[in-house]
Amino acid sequence: MYAYSRLYNFTVGIFTKIGCNAKDAALAAEVLLSADIRGVDSHGVARLSGYVRLWEAGRINANPQIKIVHETPSTAVVDGDAGLGLVVAPFAMQVAIEKAKVAGTGWVAVRNSNHYGIAGYHAMMALQHDMIGMSMTNASALVAPTFSVEKMLGTNPIAVAIPAQEQPPFVADFATTTAANGKLEILQRKQASAPIGWVQDKAGHASSNANELKQGGSLLPLGSDREHGSHKGYALGSIVDIFSAVLSGASYGPWAPPFPAYVPMPENMPGQGLGHFFGAMRVDAFRPADEFKSHMDNWITRFRKAKPSEGYEKVLIPGDPEREMEAARRKDGIPVVAAVTEDLQQLAQKFGIEL
Repeated sequence: MYAYSRLYNFTVGIFTKIGCNAKDAALAAEVLLSADIRGVDSHGVARLSGYVRLWEAGRINANPQIKIVHETPSTAVVDGDAGLGLVVAPFAMQVAIEKAKVAGTGWVAVRNSNHYGIAGYHAMMALQHDMIGMSMTNASALVAPTFSVEKMLGTNPIAVAIPAQEQPPFVADFATTTAANGKLEILQRKQASAPIGWVQDKAGHASSNANELKQGGSLLPLGSDREHGSHKGYALGSIVDIFSAVLSGASYGPWAPPFPAYVPMPENMPGQGLGHFFGAMRVDAFRPADEFKSHMDNWITRFRKAKPSEGYEKVLIPGDPEREMEAARRKDGIPVVAAVTEDLQQLAQKFGIEL
């Protein structure tokens, strides 16, 4: 177990060592560790060495000049200048929030960025402003469309955060695949098998091999197969890709830059870097905020009271598991598996920082 503060200080130190200024290093560490503290271990410090390798490969700019390159009163396109997505994304989400303050809603597409951590962090930025937040990003092509064996889409997550009054906010944060790639990485570290429906082999057959992607296989869209609705997951992932990358001028589909630095960049890329898409909607642009939040309380309370299926104690609201995990981990510390600890120790040795 590691205390949050210890992992945070270490992460700030690593980002500082690769050239980030103090403000960006602190923000990047906060965004990255928001995954660990909420129990999304696949997107937290487990990714830290991956960011360092991308920087070493010249694919991450530690001091980007992030700027708005096109805008209207309610929309904007942001160029991330190849910066850490952990820094670019909060900048863009703040632009969406500021536009919503004026126009009622704000929509921002981002190009020339990198992996931005968990989608939920950025969507939740809107909550303190009595706004609904939306966040999505395209990602490395690891997912085969329904009826295909070719990797064309990323795990392409969607997050939506909605404020309430007395109840905690509704926070949905999910990949548009049956499982995120990070979940496979966790299984690989544990040398465990994957559930059927997560991956397929290079011939398109269902597989339980957690290393299938390294052998030519692919992740499956949400739904796993056509009979269980994979065409819906395929459609959702496609929407994210189009909103995040086609709309912004980032690279899309099979041309999205891969996260592993050792994987060659795709040839003939049609855009710049990874893309994100953010939305902020002022609740009072639709109805009085207090009135809306009171009804959100009523919605949440009624769903919590829904009769659970046999074998289950209660019905959960999106965001409940992460909120409960955060409370526990702030108190007891964050568990880090041996393989990730080894990665962090290697970073500590490389940069002369104590873990």
